[in-house]
Amino acid sequence: MNLDFGAEPLFSWYVVLLFISGAAMLILGVINASGLSKGWRAFNVIAGLGFMGYGIYLGFIFQGGTYIVFFKAFILPIMVIVNFFRSLSRRKATPAPQPMAAPAPYPMAGQQPMAAPAPQPMAAPQSMGAPVPPAAPAPERTV
Repeated sequence: MNLDFGAEPLFSWYVVLLFISGAAMLILGVINASGLSKGWRAFNVIAGLGFMGYGIYLGFIFQGGTYIVFFKAFILPIMVIVNFFRSLSRRKATPAPQPMAAPAPYPMAGQQPMAAPAPQPMAAPQSMGAPVPPAAPAPERTV
């Protein structure tokens, strides 16, 4: 294990913070509590795995020499956590959608409201192909 806070405190803290920030990003990407899009969640998981993987490499496999310090490893998790809580609060502030009622027909200007059509008497069943006689006109009523 390459962690020695007495000899190389900067390197050791860098490895620990890489692992912590990677774990935080991985957790925020895996849970679906904030309503982040699938793209952001996938980005969080991939970046978290990358940070954790680099931290594990530096902490356990690295044999010495040069290593790259990614300052984004400290800035990016803070931005992701802020984005997580912002989308969580935005999701709580948005009211739940209400079901829409069926639209009622309104008469156009100058028209009378339409009444429901009168029920028609049922005709006797006819066989297929038989001619249908025309309907008789309704008698007119005078008032």
